[in-house]
Formats: sequence, structure tokens, C-alpha cells
Amino acid sequence: MRVMKWSMIALAVAAGTSQMAVASSQDDSKGFLEDSKLNVKTRMLYFSRDFRNNDSGPSRAEETGLGFVGTYESGFTQGTIGVGVDAIGMLGLKLDSGKGRARTGLFPTGSDQRSQDDYSKGGGAVKFRVSDTVLKVGDQFTALPVFATDDSRLLPEMAEGALVTSNEIKGLTLNAGHFTALDAQAETNHDSMRLKKADVIGGTYAFTDNLSTSLYYSNVEDYWRKYYANVNWALPISEKQGLVFDFNIYDTKSIGSADYKSFDEGKLDNRAYSLSGAYNIGAHTFTLAYQKVSGDGDYGYGVDGGGTVFLANSVARSDFNAENEKSWQARYDLNFAEFGIPGLTFMTRYVRGTDAHVTGTNNGSEWERDVDVKYVLQEGPAKDLSFRVRQATYRSSDGVYYGSNSIDELRLIVEYPLSIL
Repeated sequence: MRVMKWSMIALAVAAGTSQMAVASSQDDSKGFLEDSKLNVKTRMLYFSRDFRNNDSGPSRAEETGLGFVGTYESGFTQGTIGVGVDAIGMLGLKLDSGKGRARTGLFPTGSDQRSQDDYSKGGGAVKFRVSDTVLKVGDQFTALPVFATDDSRLLPEMAEGALVTSNEIKGLTLNAGHFTALDAQAETNHDSMRLKKADVIGGTYAFTDNLSTSLYYSNVEDYWRKYYANVNWALPISEKQGLVFDFNIYDTKSIGSADYKSFDEGKLDNRAYSLSGAYNIGAHTFTLAYQKVSGDGDYGYGVDGGGTVFLANSVARSDFNAENEKSWQARYDLNFAEFGIPGLTFMTRYVRGTDAHVTGTNNGSEWERDVDVKYVLQEGPAKDLSFRVRQATYRSSDGVYYGSNSIDELRLIVEYPLSIL
């Protein structure tokens, strides 16, 4: 099946050669300074976890922080080969914490188990562009299904390496990367994730405006190699009705020293897939999803980026990715723009997993219920300022998720993206 899909991509590339644009992005370059962008995103995050019935550790973790992420992207110099630079600067400030309430993942912690008052990190990259192909070398954020940096806390992860992104053919995006370091969200030490080397290659092709496919491969030294595939199909029914189907699958196998082992201390050799269907009618969207892990071991990720889990049932607290686990999800979204309140959205979902192979049982079970409410200002001097409430309730009778049976989690998030240039 994988050979057939690669053949489909090859045919798409061959067919697309006649669709190559006369004018490229590099032809339209205005210059290094003229196309420059400077953005600063401010995020205030209150993060609370209530570890219910936890007799062996802390009963609560609760902290508040203020984060700043500044990104500068220069334009490209004019000519056949454009040259530019990017820079990233990040600062995290502690607003509220305590020794007994630390370790939420918002801040680095010292030997006294207290969170640091502040922390910062940054980096830069040089980039080159020929036609519609860009090579970036240095520090960067990534969003590939086999190598994705995480941004679920105060400050995001940051990767170091080289990434080529090519859009020479209409509808086809190709990526190839080599990464040698990954900084964790709440760490300032270089390569705190202890990544040795990760090589990735793949791409996405849109056959039509409604049908797209993706294929990716990665090799993470001393951990695993992965294959990933996706099919996304949107089916319009009427002006205000439609269906969207999304299929994702990972094939993972241990290589090298295999630091990440399976449930029975063997090597990883598993498949994890998810299939979701969403029905949209006006302001309402109803989604059902099924996910399954088969083979030896959990679906493993982290050293290749905390966001490298493009599966439907990877939600607020759990990924439902234990060995042999099956999980179902029911989700409801509401967009209040249809009722005259643009910018206000609501989401709730319930996910249940069974048959998980975890320490002590082959029948581990877990469930999670999430509620998310967000409002984004649509106009005025504070346009794009957003307020968000995320609440998660997690329960397991078998400690499927990192040994925690019961967690109530609350996040209050205020974000303000500011475009300076």
C-alpha cells in the first residue's frame, strides 16, 4: 500500500510540471528590509492541576506565568538566490507559584523544587531561497507530522537544524530536514531533549481543493524510524453543510539503543491510526473519531518534538496511545458568529480508551472530558486579543497516563499577538 501511495505522489509530480508558475516567490522579492516582519506574541497562562486521590505525591500543582515570544523574519535579497535571516527571542516571567505548587511545566525548577522567577532563550537562522524553494539553517519552529515542536505551555520548544521547504509545483509541498538539537518548553539548556540526530523527508499534495494526502518518513538516532500517512477529504453538501473525513497513521519501529521500550520491555514495533468524521451544519460541528494502537509498545514521541502526535484522540491530557489501546471520541463545536457574536467559540468532547497494555494489566481503561471556550476581539485597538478557558477532567482505574488515575485541569489563557513590522 505504501508503494502505491508513493507512486501516486510521483504521478502527481510528473503531472504537475506543466503547472509550474511563470513568476516565483523569489522573482517577487522586494528586498531584505522591505519584506521584513517583526511580531511579538504575549501569553498569560494560569495552569492548575488537581491530582485527586493522590496519596504518594503532591495533591495540586498551580502556577501563573507571562510569556513573550518575539520573531523577526527578514525578507530575501533580490536576485536568483535570495538570502535572509530569522531571529527568535523568548522570555518567561513567573507571576505566581510556590514550592508545593510547582512543576506544572511552565517554568524550569531548581534543586529546591521551586520554579525560577524568569527564564529566557533565543536563536537565529540564515535562509536561502531559489524560485519557490527555501532552505533554513539554524533555530526554528517546526510543524511536520514526524517532527513538530510543542507550544502547549508558556514558551514553545525550539529546534536546531536545517529544513528545506519546496513549493515549486502547484498543490505540492515537499520537506526535507536534518535536526541536531531540540530545546524543551520549560528548559534553557541547549538540547534539553537530548536529541542526537533526526532526519525527515516527505510532503503533502492537494489533488483538489477538497482532497489532500501526506506522506512522511523520519529516522531518530537511537530511538526509532517512523512512517506517517494522511488523507483528508472535505465533502460540501450545501452552502452551510459539509462533511470532513481525516485519516492518520504512524508506523514506528525501534532502532539503535532503543531507549523507548514497549510494555513487555521489548522493542517498539507498532501502528497507530485514527479516523475521524465531522459534520458541519451552520454554527454546529459534530465529530466522531476512532483510534487504535496495535503491535508492540505505545506510540512513542517527544525526543522528536512534543507535538509529533497527529492523531485524532491526542487531546488535552491524554493521547490514548498506550499499547493495544482502542479509543472513541465524540465532539461538539459551536461558532457563535452565526448568532451575531463573531470571535466566540465553544467546544466540548468526550474520549474513552480501553484494552490498554500498562504495568499490571492488559485491560487498562481511561476517559477524558474537555471543555474549551474562546473569545477573540474582532476590532478596535486591541484587535486579536483573545481570552480562553480550557478545562479537562481525566480518570483512569489503571494509571494509564503516566501513573495518574485522576486529574482535574484548568487553564486560563490570555494572548495578544502584536505585529510591529
